[in-house]
Amino acid sequence: MSITLVAKIIAFVLYLGLMIFVGLRNARSNNSASDFFLGGRKVGPWVTALSAEASDSSAWLLMGLPGLCYIGGFRETFWTAIGLITGTYIAWLFIAKQLRKCSIAFGDSITIPEFLTNRFKDKSHVLSIVSVFFIVIFFTIYTASGFVACAKLFRSVFGLNWNIGLAIGFVIILSYTILGGYKAVCTTDFIQGMLIFIAFVVSSIIILVSLGGISNSVNQVNEFTQRAVSGEFGEILKTKFINNKSFSPLSAISAFAWCLGYLGMPHIVVRFMGCRSNKEIKTARRIGISWMVISYIGTFLIGTLGTAYLINKGILLGADPKEVSLEGIKVLGLGTEEAIFSESMLKMYPAFIAGLFLCAILAASMSTADSQLLSASSAIGQDIYKGLIKKDASDKQVLFVSRISVFVIALIGLLLALNPNSSIFSLVSFAWSGFGGTFGPLILLALYWKGTTSKGAVAGLICGGVTDVVWHDLHGGIFDIYEILPSFIVCLLVTIIVSLCDKNKDPEMLREFEIYKKMAD
Repeated sequence: MSITLVAKIIAFVLYLGLMIFVGLRNARSNNSASDFFLGGRKVGPWVTALSAEASDSSAWLLMGLPGLCYIGGFRETFWTAIGLITGTYIAWLFIAKQLRKCSIAFGDSITIPEFLTNRFKDKSHVLSIVSVFFIVIFFTIYTASGFVACAKLFRSVFGLNWNIGLAIGFVIILSYTILGGYKAVCTTDFIQGMLIFIAFVVSSIIILVSLGGISNSVNQVNEFTQRAVSGEFGEILKTKFINNKSFSPLSAISAFAWCLGYLGMPHIVVRFMGCRSNKEIKTARRIGISWMVISYIGTFLIGTLGTAYLINKGILLGADPKEVSLEGIKVLGLGTEEAIFSESMLKMYPAFIAGLFLCAILAASMSTADSQLLSASSAIGQDIYKGLIKKDASDKQVLFVSRISVFVIALIGLLLALNPNSSIFSLVSFAWSGFGGTFGPLILLALYWKGTTSKGAVAGLICGGVTDVVWHDLHGGIFDIYEILPSFIVCLLVTIIVSLCDKNKDPEMLREFEIYKKMAD
């Protein structure tokens, strides 16, 4: 075993050991369901902000988006990033403080399904059942993307078999999520957020300097693009670059529409509910937005400039080795463009430092997967088991069911990730639209329109979810628009129309809504 490999292994072992330690340390503080699922609403602004952004910016930030930039998709990546930054700001500004207040006012809710059920006084619990159904479906797909990232990382860095890489990610994420709950997830997300931030900033500067500054970097990227489009790097890579050059107004709309996802992402908005106080929301917002802007700049630089950087180092990603036989160029094969960050790190730093920075990819995967598993399991334990099956269930019983749910959902996600050709970006894109198009409109209406009813919410949720799934499989013309936009519009309109037609407005709900609106910040 080489010294280089040993150094990388040590870096990964230290990092993974730290994550498990955090889980064990926080396991003692989970004395109730509120502690396990929401940290007792005692999380400060720094941890709230970085936890929210790290759990949002999963491996697609370090692998999916840079990979898209690598094959000439800068414009799509740019508009997607603008949409995400806009959506983040809107969520912090119009959702965060209001959701924290409203979730306390309506039954001190600790999960999104429980909040919607309490807010709309749904005594039938149909809204809770439908909410949990969509949460489990979309979170399972989303979690699969995290496992795919772990497998790609371990294959790129250590040459591990795909299934072994999946198994390692599965065990580590499960360990601290099941043990530590919300506080462990938030603490690890904070550490992971800082690691991602440092990796982007330092690596972007190094790439710019190594390519001779901004002007020389742009020239070298343009030269690489021309060579790719000419077919010098094979027909497959040529096709990818040409396809990414066709960018229509519909493409821009679709990319920007990613902003809608932030309004309904359960594992993100629940961070707002867990913040220590409403006054600290503003501080958390500033921290979160600053982190996002700098991180996305890093995504663009590494993804776009990495094309020239790696070819200078003798590495070509995303091409067919059978088509390319250039002297001094190592072709890593098809589907490897999403490994541009990891390959750049391996060429840029000594083995141990590269190992630490590559943990940023692992961090991105884990910070999202753990948050999603916790949100999905809390919905099953709190809303289905205690809400419907055993209403007098103790906190200990709810936590047991939730921990079992974490394992089952993670296992299904693991099975979905078994395909080595899985695309991180595609998996995340589908799950993101599912949440944004179903829960986004409901959360907005729950906070700002007292006329929304439970029947309207159920109808909107179902119609939005069905629209998202059906639209995803349609192609051509208007159907090329990202499914989050039509599903969001359908959910919003159906909820409003059905609520207006529903004459049975619950007087208690209307009274509590007025109390919530008058609550002090």
